[in-house]
Amino acid sequence: MENTPVDEFGSRRSTVYGPNGAVATSQPLAAEAGLETLRTGGNAFDAAVATAATLNVTEPTMTGLGGDVFMLYRDADGEVGAMRACGGAPSDATREQVRSAIADEQGLGRDTVAMPETGPHTVTVPGTARGWEATVDEFGRLSLAEVLEPAIEYAMEGYPVTEVIADQWTQAETLFESDHARAAYLVDGERAPEPGETVRLQRLGESLRAIAEEGADVVYEGYIAEAIAEEIQRAGGFLTVEDLADFEVEYPDPVSVEYGDATVYELPPNNQGLIALEALAIAEEIGVDEYEAGSAARIHYLAEAMKRAFHDGHRYITDPDFEEIPPLASEKWAQKRAATVDGTASDVSFGVPEANAEDADTVLLCVGDSEGNVVSYINSRFAGFGSGLVAGETGIALQNRGASFSLNPDHPNRIEPGKRPFHTLIPAILERGPEDCSAFGVMGGYMQPQGHLQTLVRLLDDGATLQEALDVPRWRYRESGRLAIEARHSTAVQHGLLRRGHELEVLPPGMFGGAQIVRNREGTLSGATEPRKDGTVTTF
Repeated sequence: MENTPVDEFGSRRSTVYGPNGAVATSQPLAAEAGLETLRTGGNAFDAAVATAATLNVTEPTMTGLGGDVFMLYRDADGEVGAMRACGGAPSDATREQVRSAIADEQGLGRDTVAMPETGPHTVTVPGTARGWEATVDEFGRLSLAEVLEPAIEYAMEGYPVTEVIADQWTQAETLFESDHARAAYLVDGERAPEPGETVRLQRLGESLRAIAEEGADVVYEGYIAEAIAEEIQRAGGFLTVEDLADFEVEYPDPVSVEYGDATVYELPPNNQGLIALEALAIAEEIGVDEYEAGSAARIHYLAEAMKRAFHDGHRYITDPDFEEIPPLASEKWAQKRAATVDGTASDVSFGVPEANAEDADTVLLCVGDSEGNVVSYINSRFAGFGSGLVAGETGIALQNRGASFSLNPDHPNRIEPGKRPFHTLIPAILERGPEDCSAFGVMGGYMQPQGHLQTLVRLLDDGATLQEALDVPRWRYRESGRLAIEARHSTAVQHGLLRRGHELEVLPPGMFGGAQIVRNREGTLSGATEPRKDGTVTTF
């Protein structure tokens, strides 16, 4: 597949190559900000933060300081590592207190309420500012102030909004109710910007400037911390400045499996990386490489592997400080689960009840530098602009990741003080040898591990180029039990899936994730970007 003519690429893009640096993400200005950071002496870690911060401004519909950030990387010495910056529930957020507060707010009985999708009880401690600072301090060459410069400039001076993001922005028209939230993100406090319209996010820019000057402490102990706590408490929530001040960044050991001659690394719980790895291990046990790429048979067996991985992951994965997680990615576990797969569709349920996580929103960026560092970096507020709360005059929209908690006392993801919610975000690293490593990911709630599985099989079993692996039509198993597909799947494939017992639905391209990938192969950098987004790959 290495010599596929350019007119056969679904996106009419080809893989991009460069000798010194590569940045792939979902918004062109953010990708350029990362590349400029590399050009001016930063490494891949500096460029990752510069890109992420710029995405906070240029794609505020998906990410921000009010959310969390995660990283997987392989450094120039060949070490694979991880960074996790996600906070937990407030220290006063017991299940009984949260249940009572929600019941009072909704005027319902205590035993009938569930975790809402938005509002103050969905806000967990945001990890982004500490995560950005830790990335630069621990791994970078530049100062936090230097890498935040592009984001501050775009926030204060303005930028034209791209098409996909302009469409996503319309959510804010109904989500934001307070005057200060609407002033921060809506034109004249009333409407989303049109494609190509220049916007300025000056309140957010001032907060970014404060972080550049004072460090992340201003978000966790300073005036921004006070604004966050006041906003949530005014709306009836429990988060305090003390909750923010207690937050610390973690560096967990990645989890991994071997697939053929390659090794795939993911984040451990409380993230869903084990789901991607279990599905990949089951797929290898089944022998999916024996089926034609893109065929109904291949899709069937991959979907069945995915169903079982989802069922297990959503049953067990939670904050490991609160529950023990079984070895879901082990060979023995995969063999047991693969033995239950046959040629017809099974009825295997999945999903975390009341988690609201199936179609969550995220940004991903991947960076490689000339030293040999590759970084997969993910930021998210969970669903779009998040909880609907913006912290006072700071312009910081607060996440609703706490919507993934359950009020059921028997559920592994029941809300508890300080507990981190089940997290969908999974940056990833693929090693195909000591001189061949890729940083990649696929955004979008429960689409993430499904996108990882499909991308990896295309790359490793089919020999696809980076861009080919992202261009091909995708599928996704849904909580409803249906198998969703893109319309580009052929009629023959659709009929083949129906004959195997799958209930199909066709969904638009935006429902099938947003992938990015950067590869360092023997010192040559290459990258590909998601054709379903506004993104680009920049190299030099």
